Amino acid sequence: MESKQKGIVLFDGGCNFCDYWVQFILKHDTKQCFQFASLQSDAGMELRHQYSIKDGVDSVILIDGENVYMYSDAALKIAAKLNGSWKWLKIFKSIPRPLRDIVYKFVATNRYRFFGKKEACRLLTPDERKRFL
Repeated sequence: MESKQKGIVLFDGGCNFCDYWVQFILKHDTKQCFQFASLQSDAGMELRHQYSIKDGVDSVILIDGENVYMYSDAALKIAAKLNGSWKWLKIFKSIPRPLRDIVYKFVATNRYRFFGKKEACRLLTPDERKRFL
């Protein structure tokens, strides 16, 4: 029987860009494939320890079963499970990961400069709140 375990998206809770993508995932993940935890939360820190994720990694991480995906792999795996036309992004898997990750890491490294930091979080609906660890 197939497992119904949800993937866990770890994100930088203080980043406007990361917050935008979490809101985007919430909107387009109508099958509710994902749960969320900020990297700074107790749950996020526990998961980082459990999966031996280095402290220096501070961008989106996907934990899917026993697999951990980071950088462009995480973004593409998440997009593949979203409703709508986002599945087409899998064509970027044909680009070698080191090249994809250069672009990803450039945006991730400069995200505060480009998009700013969050001062406060948006209030979640009760249904959304259930999806956060």
